Amino acid sequence: MLRRIISPLLTRRPSPVWRRPLTMKLKTSEFQSLLSDGLNGVAGLFEKHQFELRIAGGAVRDLLSGKRPEDVDFATTATPEEMKRMFLSAGIRMINNKGEKHGTITARLHDENFEVTTLRVDVQTDGRHAEVEFTTDWEKDAERRDLTINSMFLGLDGTLYDYHNGYEDLQNRRVRFVGSAEQRIQEDYLRILRYFRFYARVVQEPDNHEPETLDAIRNNASGLAGISGERIWVELKKMLMGSHADHLLELMYDLGLAQYMVAHRQALMWHTSPGLPPDGNVAEMKRVWQNAKGHSPKPMTILVAFLRRPAEVDKMDLRLKVSKEEKTLAQFLVKHRRDLHKCPDNPDSLTPFTDFIIDNRELDTKLKVCELLKYQGEARLLAELTPWSTPRFPISGHDLRNLGVNPGKELGSVLQELRDVWKKSRYQMDKEELLSYVKH
Repeated sequence: MLRRIISPLLTRRPSPVWRRPLTMKLKTSEFQSLLSDGLNGVAGLFEKHQFELRIAGGAVRDLLSGKRPEDVDFATTATPEEMKRMFLSAGIRMINNKGEKHGTITARLHDENFEVTTLRVDVQTDGRHAEVEFTTDWEKDAERRDLTINSMFLGLDGTLYDYHNGYEDLQNRRVRFVGSAEQRIQEDYLRILRYFRFYARVVQEPDNHEPETLDAIRNNASGLAGISGERIWVELKKMLMGSHADHLLELMYDLGLAQYMVAHRQALMWHTSPGLPPDGNVAEMKRVWQNAKGHSPKPMTILVAFLRRPAEVDKMDLRLKVSKEEKTLAQFLVKHRRDLHKCPDNPDSLTPFTDFIIDNRELDTKLKVCELLKYQGEARLLAELTPWSTPRFPISGHDLRNLGVNPGKELGSVLQELRDVWKKSRYQMDKEELLSYVKH
């Protein structure tokens, strides 16, 4: 498909260095839809001041895949100071300039934000952060990026600039690091997980890794101990929403990543292990993935399969800093994955699950039970439960007070008795029928 929507230019544009990039012309509706009045206004300003402006990174990858990117980042030969002078002179507002020291300025025009970053080279890295210098060399900026498919630029005339065969890799559904995998990983150890995330997104086969890449990952696994749990969880979540999650999670354990991915440096020093258990239940995870993969499971539904005991949820949260919603889902699944299941005498019945939802009376209980059914592989019951609406108990405390029931324990006791009667009727009895059970 990509060959039909992109045509080679008759001539190549010169690169700032000896190697010329592959240049091609993009002519898709997705690309054309980005050329708004706001973008044209910003682009015209850069052109007026003789600075180059191109779309960069993931947005280029998405456009080449036939997708309209959700976020579009731009790169430029202008420095942050030069951008600020341009925008101020044109009366264009700048917002959220916390990234200025890294070369990023965000301009707002026609109700759109445009995040523009000066071309950079890394002068020093520690595996988590980088000290950068600005440059006007597009190839040097491409060299510092993680994967070939993320290292391309796209001119606003549709010209693709590809210095590292990212287009070819994308066509062939291949994920490779730019240059040396060892060097790219040591610049930022989180790139180990980014490799797996993009593998899940791009590659069709579950096990088509280059041996050199896996060796580089294995040799640098300990670097993940210095990465924050929040950043690790962001990458894991995205990977779990792609393909081959079962294979990739198992591979992470095989490569020895788990002990570093789940524990920070201080924990390793004190021989504690927050995060996922080093002896995680891989077989259970693979079973759950096969059960749930066709039903859009939440990432936590898959990840929690590694955990064998309820206490391990707290350990996981201690390292990964998951959200409150994610943690409560994990606690729910670990607690109920064995004791809340279909009735052996009537496997076609939703009764155990609907009763549980009604008895718990929490707004998100139905969502949790749906994730439980995905975990258990109960596709038919899931299809029935999804459109099901929780019936509303028709009696209130006000109704009982009007009948002379005393507030407090007596009222609570009567309400519970009526709930039991309502439940036995399979939630069919209306208010009048239920109130007839109240002794006057």
